Formats: sequence, C-alpha cells, structure tokens
Amino acid sequence: MLRAHPLLLRELVERCETLRRRLASGGGAETRRQLEDVTYTLCVVTGTRQLDTALCGARQQLADAMTREQPLHR
Repeated sequence: MLRAHPLLLRELVERCETLRRRLASGGGAETRRQLEDVTYTLCVVTGTRQLDTALCGARQQLADAMTREQPLHR
C-alpha cells in the first residue's frame, strides 16, 4: 500500500485542524471551501471517505513513522 510522506500528512492534519477551529468560531464560505479541499486531499492520501477516519489514519501513519524514526523533514 502506498503511503503519503509524513511531512505531507502532518501539514494536512494541521491545516484541517486549523480550518475546523476557524469554521467553529464563525468562519465563512471561504473557510468552508478550504476545509472541503483539505478534507478531500486528506481522504485521498489516506484511502478513506470521511474526515474523521482520514484524520485517524493520518495520525496512525504519523505515529508509525515516528516509531520507525523516519525523519519528518525533506
């Protein structure tokens, strides 16, 4: 199975969390569109269809990468 680079996963998870917080605190249509975009990308790279599942999978892959001591930088 193909896996996304840990740096990409970390960036997507952080972006998603930031946008979710922004949307919860009154973000508008642009924030919602950005969240939809990052959700789509995160789902594609994790092979999932729902945001919560994608976040869980991404976090697990990041934990696995840390266990293998794979560097998170390019």
